[in-house]
Amino acid sequence: MAAGYATRLYPLTKDYPKPLLKLGTKPIIDYIIEKLDIIDEIDEIIVVTNSRFFSHFKNWSKKVKLSKKLSLLDDLTKSLSDRRGAIGDMDFAIKNKRINEDLIVVGGDNLFDDNLKDFLFFAKEKTGKPVIGAYNIRNKIHAKKYGVLKLDKKNRVIDFQEKPRAPKSTLVAMCLYYFPKERLTLIKEYLNPVRNTKLPRSKNKISNGVNKKNKQYDATGLYIDWLRKRCPVYGFVFNGRWYDIGDHKFYNEAKKAFIN
Repeated sequence: MAAGYATRLYPLTKDYPKPLLKLGTKPIIDYIIEKLDIIDEIDEIIVVTNSRFFSHFKNWSKKVKLSKKLSLLDDLTKSLSDRRGAIGDMDFAIKNKRINEDLIVVGGDNLFDDNLKDFLFFAKEKTGKPVIGAYNIRNKIHAKKYGVLKLDKKNRVIDFQEKPRAPKSTLVAMCLYYFPKERLTLIKEYLNPVRNTKLPRSKNKISNGVNKKNKQYDATGLYIDWLRKRCPVYGFVFNGRWYDIGDHKFYNEAKKAFIN
């Protein structure tokens, strides 16, 4: 997922996509792509971006060296005001690429040390169940900025709160998801404002099934909380370092870590 507009990183990202910002000698997205490229089960890597930054990713794709098929998908938005949101982009990709296989979704600014092989092995053991990547941030004040979850002894998600004022734990979601093919239709159900009567309604204009001004359709954590009430959802806890590059502070911290 690389279709955001990263306003908190302005002016760096005013005319340039965040996932292509450099960390050390290569763009942020390269660290993620390399982890996906070595997984045998993956047959295609799809980068979802927007019309404003599509040309930048097209130039990047000509230079990156991969063993997997790489596809770029323009979500047809041009600004923050008409963005589809994270869940909207998932739905857009599933429809346009006609995806009917198990799907791994990774945020384009999501940096972590661990490989994805253990995550995928864990997910495949939970046949037909969604799995989310989690990280123990070990600080409840910092946890307020993220989706906070609790796991039971079998690593099933038993509580999820999006950016809570009083976090119940320090375990946060990483914007890393495994969705088995059996559960992909639930994304469409979540976004459908007519069929899904349990979502709050809004008077804001709805386009392509996505309410542009309602974070219900943008915050992935809200979808996970909705999803866990309809089917078992499990969490896999990553070790090592993790950086969610949302602003200048975290970007500078990541630059120092990856240069050293």
